[in-house]
Amino acid sequence: MKRIIISLCLCFFGMTVFAQNMSYYTNEYMRPDGSFSHRLIILETIRQEGISGIGEFYHDALKFLLLRAPDIRDRTERDAAEKSAIILCQGLGAEKFTNAAPELWHTAEVFDVVRDANDGNTMQAALIALGQVNGKDFLPQIVQRLNNYNAQTYRNAETRRRVQMAVIGCIYALESFRDISGYRPVFFTSNGSYDTSVKQIARDALPNIVDDPGEIISAIIIDASSDPSVKLLAWNEMLRTRAPDSSKAKVAAAALSTGWIYTTSNRNFVANLSSMRKSAIDTIRQVGVADNSVYDFLERSYSRNFISNSPDYDEIMLTLNALAAVGSDEAVELLMKFLRELNDRRRIGPWGNKETQVFQWVVSCLGATRTQSSEARLLLNRIQHSSDYTPREQTRAGDALNMLTR
Repeated sequence: MKRIIISLCLCFFGMTVFAQNMSYYTNEYMRPDGSFSHRLIILETIRQEGISGIGEFYHDALKFLLLRAPDIRDRTERDAAEKSAIILCQGLGAEKFTNAAPELWHTAEVFDVVRDANDGNTMQAALIALGQVNGKDFLPQIVQRLNNYNAQTYRNAETRRRVQMAVIGCIYALESFRDISGYRPVFFTSNGSYDTSVKQIARDALPNIVDDPGEIISAIIIDASSDPSVKLLAWNEMLRTRAPDSSKAKVAAAALSTGWIYTTSNRNFVANLSSMRKSAIDTIRQVGVADNSVYDFLERSYSRNFISNSPDYDEIMLTLNALAAVGSDEAVELLMKFLRELNDRRRIGPWGNKETQVFQWVVSCLGATRTQSSEARLLLNRIQHSSDYTPREQTRAGDALNMLTR
C-alpha cells in the first residue's frame, strides 16, 4: 500500500513539474533518508511515464546509486538496487548518453557475477548499454572478460546461468563496437561450452562485428593450439563473411596448408582436416590463388590421394578443377606434370580403374585451361595417336586438344 501511495504522489506532483525540468524527481531520488526501494519506485514511475531526453538525469542517478551501493545491507535492498541499476542502464543506452560510459563500466564491476549475491541481469544491462553509448574506451576490458569466461567451464547450474547473462552482455557490447578485436572472443563463444541459445547469439553477432575477419581467422586456423574441429569452424565462418575474394583466397591458402601440415591420429580430426582442405580448394577455384605456395599443397592434394590405397576422389577432382579454373602458368605446369606421370604409367603400368578415371579428369582440365603451351598441345597430340591408349582415351585427348586450338 505504501508503494502505491508513493507512486500516486509522484505521478501527481511529477507530471506538473516535469514540463519545466526533472528537479522534482532528482530531489526525491537523492533524498539522504531515501531507501533503495523508494528510489526504485521513482525510477519505475519515470519509465511508466515514457519520459525521454533525460540522459543527464539517468547519469546523475546512476552516479548516486553507485555512491550508495556500499549501503546495501540485505537481499531486499540488493534486489531494489539491481532493478534500479537496470532501469538506469537501459535509459542511458536508449539515450545514447556517451558521457556515462565510465559509470556503466563501474556498474558492471559493482554487480559482477563473480559475486554470488549478484544475479547477472544488471551486469548484462550495463554491458549492453556500454555498447549502445559507444563506450569503446572499455573495449579491452570487455574482451578480457569474455576471454576469461570462454576459458572456464561452469558445472554449477546457477553459476552457469548467471555467467551466461554476463556473456550475452559482452557479445552485444562487442557487436555494437564493430571492432575487429572483439571478433576472436565472440567466435570462441559461438563454439564454446555454453547453452545453444547463447552460442547462437554469438554466431549471429559475428558478421556484424567486422566485414573482413581474415587475419583473425587465419591466425585461428594456423594456431597449433586450435584443434581441427575449431579450425574447420573458423574456416566455415570465413565463408559466410562479406570479406573480399582476395581475403578469402588468403585464408583458403592457410586452410589448405594447415590441412596438410597438421598431423593427428584422431579420426574425427582427420575428417575435419579433409573437409577443410576440400572446401578451401573449391574456394580457390572460385576466387583464385593468393600466392604461389598454394600450388605445392594443391599438388599434395592430388599426389597423396593418387598413391593412396583409399584415395579421396573428391579431393583429386576438386584439385584438378581448381587448377583448370585458375589457368595460370603454374597451374598448367602442374596439370602437365600429372599428365606426364600418367603417360609414363600407361606405358609401363599399372593401369586400372583409378588411372582411367584420373586420366579423363586431367586431360579434360588441361583442355579447359585454354593454355597456349606448345608442350601441352604436343603431349595431347602424342597421346591421341599413341597405340598405348584405348580409342576412348585417344578421343579424350583429341577433345582436349581441340579446346586448346579453338
